[in-house]
Amino acid sequence: MKKIKWGIIGCGGIADRRTLPGMMLACNAEPYAVMDANIDVANKVKEKYGAKYAFNKCEDILALDEVEAVYIASPVFAHKEQALAAAKAKKHILLEKPMGITLADTKEIIEVCEKEGVKLGAGFMMRFHAYHQAIKELIEKGTIGEIVSMRAQFTCWYPKMENCWRQDVKLSGGGALMDMGIHCIDLLIYLSGLTPVECTGFAHNATFGYSADDSSAVVIKMNNGALAMVDANFNIPDDAASCPMEFYGTKGSIVAVGTLGQVEGGTVKVLSCDDGAGYDALQNRTPAKPVEIKVDFGNMYTKEIEAFSNAVINDTEPPVSGKNTYIDQQIIEAIYMGNGGKL
Repeated sequence: MKKIKWGIIGCGGIADRRTLPGMMLACNAEPYAVMDANIDVANKVKEKYGAKYAFNKCEDILALDEVEAVYIASPVFAHKEQALAAAKAKKHILLEKPMGITLADTKEIIEVCEKEGVKLGAGFMMRFHAYHQAIKELIEKGTIGEIVSMRAQFTCWYPKMENCWRQDVKLSGGGALMDMGIHCIDLLIYLSGLTPVECTGFAHNATFGYSADDSSAVVIKMNNGALAMVDANFNIPDDAASCPMEFYGTKGSIVAVGTLGQVEGGTVKVLSCDDGAGYDALQNRTPAKPVEIKVDFGNMYTKEIEAFSNAVINDTEPPVSGKNTYIDQQIIEAIYMGNGGKL
C-alpha cells in the first residue's frame, strides 16, 4: 500500500501528544520530516517517531520533494503564513482548527489552496469517533425522527498562565469558544446533517482575567427550525464536567456523555419511541424503547490521517474539507463581534 510522506509543522502539543502517535498506526502514512521553531524539540520528535529530517524553518520542510502532505499544528497565529506557503509549495494540507485567527484569514487559506490545486483538510478528529459515526448513522436512518433540539458542552479548567498563546486573543483568535466550542458546533452540524441559518450568543471572560473568553454560550437556528445550543468553558474543573452531547427528535433521543475529547470512549444512550400517540395532558411518561448500539473503539487521529491520506492517494475530496470549517468560524466570529444574526 502506498504511504504518504508527511511533513509535520509544529511538533509540540497536540502533534506530539496525539497526532503523531496516531500517524504511526496509519496504514497509508508516515512522518518523513518534522519542523518546530525550537530545533531541540524538532530533533527529539524526529528521533521519537523515526522521521528522516528535522528543521526549525518552515521553508526547509516545504523544499523537500518527497513530502506530499503537511500537518500544521502550530499556534493559530502562525497558521495563515504557513498554510499559504505550503499551498504555494504544492503540498496538501491538514490544518488544525481553528484554521485562522479571523474568518478572513480562513477564507484566504481556502481560496489560495483552491488556486494552487492542493487539498485542504481541517483537524476535526472527533468526527471520526466510533460513537459519533454511529450517531450519524442513527440520525440518517430516522431512528429519532426529525431533530428538533441539539446541545453540546465541551469544557476544561484553564487558569491564567504566563506566555500562554491560547489565552491571548491576539494570538489565538479567541478562547473557549474558538478552541473547544468549535468542535461542538462542527459536530452538531455534521452529525445532524442540518444547515445553520442564524445564531446568537455570548462569549466573555468571567473568571480568569485573560483577554480570551473563558465562558461562552451559543444558540444556532438550523434550516429545519431546530435549535442547537453550545456551551464552551475554560473555567469548569475537569473532574466536575461530563461534556454531554444531546440530540432530540420527534421519535426519540440520543444522549452521549464523555465522547467529546481526545480519546475514544464515553457512553451513548438511545431512546426510540412511537410518535403516533396523542397528546397526554397528564404528561404520563413510560420508558421508551432503547436502541442498542455497538462500536469498536479505535484511534481518532489514526482515522483522520488515513482518511486524508486516502484523499491524496485517490485524488478525492478530504472528508473534512476547509469549507466545512468556514461556517463554524462564521458562527464564532459573529458571536465575538456581537452581531449574531442570519448566516
